[in-house]
Amino acid sequence: MVNSLQNLCMALEPMLRRVVNEEVENSLKRCSSRSFTRSPSLRIQAPESSPSSLQLKFRKNLLLPIFTGSKIVDIDNSSLQILLVETRGDLAVPTSLPHPIKVEILVLDGDFPSDDRKTWTSEEFVNNILKERTGKRPLLAGDCLMVTLRDGIAPIGEIEFTDNSSWIRSRKFRIGARVVSGSSNGVRIHEAITEAFVVKDHRGELYKKHHPPMLDDEVWRLEKIGKDGAFHRKLSAEGINTVQEFLKLSTVDQHRLRRILGPGMSEKTWEVTIKHAKTCELGNKRYILHGQNFSITLNPICQVVSAVIDGQTFSTSDLPRLSKSYIQNLVRQAYANWSSLQEVVGVSSEIALLTQGEQVEEYPNHHSQAKTFHHQIGYSSENRSIEMGEQYNQANSTSANMGYSNWHGAAGINYSISEASSESELTPTSFFNRN
Repeated sequence: MVNSLQNLCMALEPMLRRVVNEEVENSLKRCSSRSFTRSPSLRIQAPESSPSSLQLKFRKNLLLPIFTGSKIVDIDNSSLQILLVETRGDLAVPTSLPHPIKVEILVLDGDFPSDDRKTWTSEEFVNNILKERTGKRPLLAGDCLMVTLRDGIAPIGEIEFTDNSSWIRSRKFRIGARVVSGSSNGVRIHEAITEAFVVKDHRGELYKKHHPPMLDDEVWRLEKIGKDGAFHRKLSAEGINTVQEFLKLSTVDQHRLRRILGPGMSEKTWEVTIKHAKTCELGNKRYILHGQNFSITLNPICQVVSAVIDGQTFSTSDLPRLSKSYIQNLVRQAYANWSSLQEVVGVSSEIALLTQGEQVEEYPNHHSQAKTFHHQIGYSSENRSIEMGEQYNQANSTSANMGYSNWHGAAGINYSISEASSESELTPTSFFNRN
C-alpha cells in the first residue's frame, strides 16, 4: 500500500512542477506588462519644464492708517483692486483666464508669512486666517468680500474693519485674497496678501492730527497738543481755539504764547508743535487795517504783507525801511480788532519772511480800543526806532536755520508787539528809520 502511494506521488511530481512553473511565469508576465505600461508616461513627464505660476496680487498698497468703520482704500484713495499675474522669478506680468473666477477676501495675521517669505503653501495660508473675537462681528464687513475676477482684474467695493488689531500678538493684520475652491478649473493660483498694518479704533480717528493742518482746524489737531489735555485747556482759556489763532499769537507775541503753554511744554516739544503748525496752507485771504492816511495788509496769521502810508506803497521788501515800533503798533491794533478788519482775496508770489522779531514780557489789553483808528502818520515810540534792515537780515537767517522759511502761499513779515509801543508813548517822529 505504501509503495503504491509513493509511486503515485512520483508520477504526479513532474506534472505539479509544470503547473506551478506555468502559473509563476504567467504572474511574472502580468506584473512586467503593467510596469512597462506606466514607465513611458513617467519618462514623458520628467523632462517637462515647470509651468509658469499664476498669482493674485493687490494692485497698490493700502492708505494708512486704517480705522475701524472706515472704508479701506489704496494709496490713491481709490477702491482696492486685485490682479491676476503670471510670475517667472521676480517678473510679474498681468494675465487673464478665459473664464471668470471667484475670489474671497480674508483677514490674516500680520506675522504671516514668517521671515518675509514671498511663497507659502495653501495650508500655511489657511492656518493664518483670522476670525473675529468671541461675541464680535466678522472682522471684515461689506458687500464685496466675494468678488469676481474677469479679464485679469477684480475690483473690490466698500469693505471695512469692525475690530482693531490690538488683540493679537503681532498687533497687525494683513488682507488676503484666495481663489474659491472649484472656480479655477483645477488651475493652481497663488494667494495675495497686503503689507502688514495696524487697525485703530474709530475713536482714534476723531483725535488724529492733520497733516498739514488747516487754519480753521481746532488747535488740538497740532502735534503734542492733546484733545482736552493740559495744553489744550490752557489755550482754550485764553481764547486760542484754532490753528489760525495759535499762529497769529505766535507771530505777534510768541513769548506770551509760550507763557500760556507753561513750563510743561519743553523746548523740544515746542519745536515739534510750531513746526507742524507752520506747515499750514495760508491761502490767499488778506486782512486790511485802515486808518487816517495809512492802511496795512496782513495775511491770515498777522504777518504784514504791505502797507500804504501817506499815499506811498511799501511792499514786503520795502517794509524794513519803516520804523519797526510804528508798524508794531499797527499790527497790535489789527490783532486786537481782527474781526473788524476788511477781508479781501489777494494773490502773492512772495515767500514769507518768518522772522521772530522782538518779543515782550507783558501783553496789554487791547479789547477796549475802538474799532476804527485815525492815527497821525509819522508817530512812533521815542527811542524805539531801530535799523530794520539789520533786524530783517538777522531774523530771516534765524527762520532759515529753524527750517520755517518755506511756508506755502505766505508773504509777510512778523512784527511782535513791543511793551513800550503803547499809544500813550507815541511821539511825533518820522516813520522811516533814522540813520
